[in-house]
Amino acid sequence: MLPTEIIRIATRSSPQAWAQSTVVAEALISLGYAAELVPVETTGDRQADVPIHVIGGQGVFVKEVQRAVIDGRCDLAVHSAKDLPSTTLPELTIGAMMARRSPADALIGAKLHDLAEGATVASGSVRRRAQLARRRPDLKFIELRGNIAGRLSKIPPEGAIVMAVAALEILGLTDQIAEVLDPAQHVPAVGQGCVAVEARPDDHRLIEILQRIEDPATRCAVEVERAFLAELGSGCSLPVGAWSMHGTLHTFLASEDAGPTIYAGEVIALTDDHARNCELARRAAVTARTHVAGPQG
Repeated sequence: MLPTEIIRIATRSSPQAWAQSTVVAEALISLGYAAELVPVETTGDRQADVPIHVIGGQGVFVKEVQRAVIDGRCDLAVHSAKDLPSTTLPELTIGAMMARRSPADALIGAKLHDLAEGATVASGSVRRRAQLARRRPDLKFIELRGNIAGRLSKIPPEGAIVMAVAALEILGLTDQIAEVLDPAQHVPAVGQGCVAVEARPDDHRLIEILQRIEDPATRCAVEVERAFLAELGSGCSLPVGAWSMHGTLHTFLASEDAGPTIYAGEVIALTDDHARNCELARRAAVTARTHVAGPQG
């Protein structure tokens, strides 16, 4: 990859995705390379009125973006790391994980303790619902989809919506936040707050360039979280979260919404050995899965 060539970056066209990809493009431009964004529509974008867990969960926002790189139409694919399935496609590699923004979730509309008995909270995430219900079993939940502006317009009367702080940060909308939820209690989605950049594994020159823009600490943290998710299996549809920070790994897994909800969570002390930390994450996943859904869950 020569400085005179244009690096084509595949991205969703939503304001959040475009802003994330612009950060990647600007980092490459600062190194002397030309870069342009190429918008790609995804299944998740086309079916904006259908709950994520109904249309396929993880992967619905990334498959078409990845295909643009695999087919050679683009050189890089940029995603929110939390949208990436736990197993990377053999035709791609994660060339960079950008410095992480806040991994936390936030309530918009009202603080948790200010919500009246039986108040309505809108969220399309089964994980967020399960965690909030654990603290406030009286709350009622409804679906929430669409771009950031659309979601902010759908705050239920006297209720709240739940969103990722990072999405609001990158769009300059943190003034909308009523309460940042403690990620130790409301464990974030795996990779939340991180932007991941994929490339073709045989594009060695471009991968070398990506190494210059990534944040090694973020990569280590997110890889540990992804080890937890990978052990659960790519088909796992249970509410799941993992957050690695300051030498600890917080994990969360819950049963399906229907019937009595069972929770599993650990706070694991990490070591200076990255491979060992990934193994600890995998073991935690085995324990959580056995507790929540049985050995075959």
